[in-house]
Amino acid sequence: MSEKDTISMQLVREALLQTCPSGLPDAGMLLRAGIDPEQLELPQARVSADAYARLWRLLARRCNDEFFAMDQRGLPNGSLAFLCRAAMAQPTLGTGLDVALSFLSLMLEDLQPALVRQQSLAEIVIGEPREQPRRAFTYFTFWMIVHGVACWLAGRRIPILAIELRCGEPPFCDDYRVMFSENLQFNRPRTRMIFAADCLDLPLRRSEEELQRFLAEAPGNILVKYRDPASLARRIRHDLRQLDPGHWPDVDSLARHLCLSASTLRRRLAEEGQTYQGLKDSVRRELAITWLAEVELGFTEIAERLGFADSSSFYKAFRKWFGCNPGHYRTVILQGQAPG
Repeated sequence: MSEKDTISMQLVREALLQTCPSGLPDAGMLLRAGIDPEQLELPQARVSADAYARLWRLLARRCNDEFFAMDQRGLPNGSLAFLCRAAMAQPTLGTGLDVALSFLSLMLEDLQPALVRQQSLAEIVIGEPREQPRRAFTYFTFWMIVHGVACWLAGRRIPILAIELRCGEPPFCDDYRVMFSENLQFNRPRTRMIFAADCLDLPLRRSEEELQRFLAEAPGNILVKYRDPASLARRIRHDLRQLDPGHWPDVDSLARHLCLSASTLRRRLAEEGQTYQGLKDSVRRELAITWLAEVELGFTEIAERLGFADSSSFYKAFRKWFGCNPGHYRTVILQGQAPG
C-alpha cells in the first residue's frame, strides 16, 4: 500500500471526535472499517483510503449525516447522491457548482457557500452565521466534498490556487496540503477556495452508470484520485516554494539536482501534463496571493521577492493571471469582498 493511497490516522481521530461525544471511539466500528483501534493514538500511523471511506459510510449511517454531525442540520444520507445527480445535469462545471452549492446552502445551517466569478478568478466563499470559526477538519471535510465532486464532474483535477480559513492552523496539515494545495492560509477574515475561472467553462458529460460507480467508491476515490499526487511536479513545486524565486534553478541545474538529464526531466513532466515554466508560474501565483495578504509588504518588495525586474513587470503579470491589478486584489481581500 503506497503512502499516496493512505490517510493519516489523525483524520480518523478527527472524524470520530464529533460522532463519539463520549470521547471513547467505537472499537467495533473501527474494526468493521478495517482500522486497528490500537493504532489510533500512534501519530505516524496511516490507514488505507478504502478503510477511511468505509468508516465515513459507517459514521454517516449511524448518525444519518454525511457531514459527520458537524452542522446543526447536517446532510442526511443520500445528500451526496442528490447533489451529484442535480449538478451533472448541468452543461458546465460553473452551472453544476452553482446547483451543488445552492443545495448545500439549503441543507446546512452553519456553512453557507456561494460561487463568485470575477474576471480570471473564481472562488467558493463560505458564509458563516456563527462568530466563532469552526475547527479545521470541518472546513476541510466540506472542501473534500465540494472539490471532489467538482473534479469528478469535470473528469480532471481542478488546481487550487489557495485556500483561506478563518480558523487557526491545526497541529497536523500534511494530508490537507497533499489533498488540496500547499497554499493554505489560516486566521483569515473568511473561508474560501480560490481557483482559475476558466475551469468553470469545462463541459459536464457524466452518465448515471458513472455516478453509481463514483458513489460506491466515495469518499475514498475523492481522497486519492483527485489529490495533488506524490509526483515529480509536486516535488518540484514544493522545492520551489522553499527558495527565493530569484534563486530558482534553470532547467539544466534542476535536472542535475534530480540526477536526471534535462530531456528526461522535460519528458517526465510532460507525462504529468506539466512544464517547468508552468510550475514556476503556478508557484509565483500562489506566492503573490500569499504576500498580498500581508499588508506590511509593499508592491515593490513583493515584485522583488517574486523575481520580477520591477513593479511594472509584476503588475503586468498579475493582471494576466487574475484580471485585476495587485492593489485592487489586496483591497478586496482586506475588505472581505470578491475581486472584480
